[in-house]
Amino acid sequence: MNDALENLKVRGLFAQCSDEKELSSLMNREPVTFYIGVDPTGPSVHIGHMVPFFAFRHLMDAGHRGIALMGAGTARIGDPSGKTETRKMLSYEQLDKNAASILAQISNFVGIDGVRAITANNKDWLASLNYIDFLREIGVHFSVNRMLTFEAYKIRLETGLSFIEFNYQLLQSYDFLELYRRYGCRLQIGGDDQWGNIVAGVDLIRRVERADAYALTFPLVANADGTKMGKTEKGALFLDPSLTTPYEFFQYWRNIQDADIRRFLLMFTFLPVGEIDKITEAGKNPNEGKERLAWEITALIHGKGEADKAMSGARAAFGGEGDKSAMPQAKLSRAKFEAGYNVVELFCDAGLAPTKSEARRLVEQGGAFVSAPGKASGGELSAVSDVAAIIGAEYLDGEGELTLRAGKKRYCVVSANS
Repeated sequence: MNDALENLKVRGLFAQCSDEKELSSLMNREPVTFYIGVDPTGPSVHIGHMVPFFAFRHLMDAGHRGIALMGAGTARIGDPSGKTETRKMLSYEQLDKNAASILAQISNFVGIDGVRAITANNKDWLASLNYIDFLREIGVHFSVNRMLTFEAYKIRLETGLSFIEFNYQLLQSYDFLELYRRYGCRLQIGGDDQWGNIVAGVDLIRRVERADAYALTFPLVANADGTKMGKTEKGALFLDPSLTTPYEFFQYWRNIQDADIRRFLLMFTFLPVGEIDKITEAGKNPNEGKERLAWEITALIHGKGEADKAMSGARAAFGGEGDKSAMPQAKLSRAKFEAGYNVVELFCDAGLAPTKSEARRLVEQGGAFVSAPGKASGGELSAVSDVAAIIGAEYLDGEGELTLRAGKKRYCVVSANS
């Protein structure tokens, strides 16, 4: 077994391979060029998108060459895989803008250097395709009967599959063929929901070029309890700090279940396996492992400075030590406190509840906590269960601040200095 593939297996980054024995043999003989594609359907990737890019870096470190393919061409029609309904169509201008934003995120993470890691955009060859020529040269190699056996299409047939989406597999397969012709790319990697599309590309290269190519997929990651990994109360765990702050990003990993610590350290950090074994050995405090995981992955995505700041903020929130300036902040009117701030409005205005009805429910269910009068830092927060409760100016400390908590994990430091 090739060492790079074995490493992916050890780290939980291996689900299916089209020909593991032959791929392993090829990787032992020579560096292999591989690619991963990302469709820019939004301005930022989320942590689920990043699983293949962790594998990307492991393969790079083993001496292979990676291509990060921006799918500004394929995104024009939308991938039906894993979706129950047709994706919203975006303008070409918006797709290009999203692609530039995502490329910056990916480049920062994998270290695009133009040698071991390069980028491409399938818009460059898809946007100008002649449809008739494409059908004659590429479409002729696809069996509709076989395409309908793939899980992505079988699921969508139950809810409705548009003809434009049906073409997606042909375009993704053509990407693989084009990258083979341009860069000698022999391997496509991606999430396990992409298996059908990837093996279709492998088959297309075999038919058109009489050459061998390979597919390698990774598990779709779930938490130990089976819930979808990377989902927060605000939605997906995005890399863009304007969508998910570094503090919120850190807190997600700091609050994972004990059963997920070792698995996520293996998948989402580059710590040696031996060090991970020591961190997670029996008898160790699981909170130390969670904090290490949170710091490592936040440093990888946002930089060590932001990771340090997020850790300090988390310690201030949960242990009374650290820098509370790193915690989520809200600036509210001091006059409202002096007049008497209704607790429901306060939690809504501070951003700890999206609506007043949600804030009311939070209070009624005992999930709203407020720092003691004049003590924004340190000490236990007290639950407020009366929706008519008033939080007055006496709750503000000498700096005009108080601390709120929603549930067990979400904090906010409120500043009322104006």
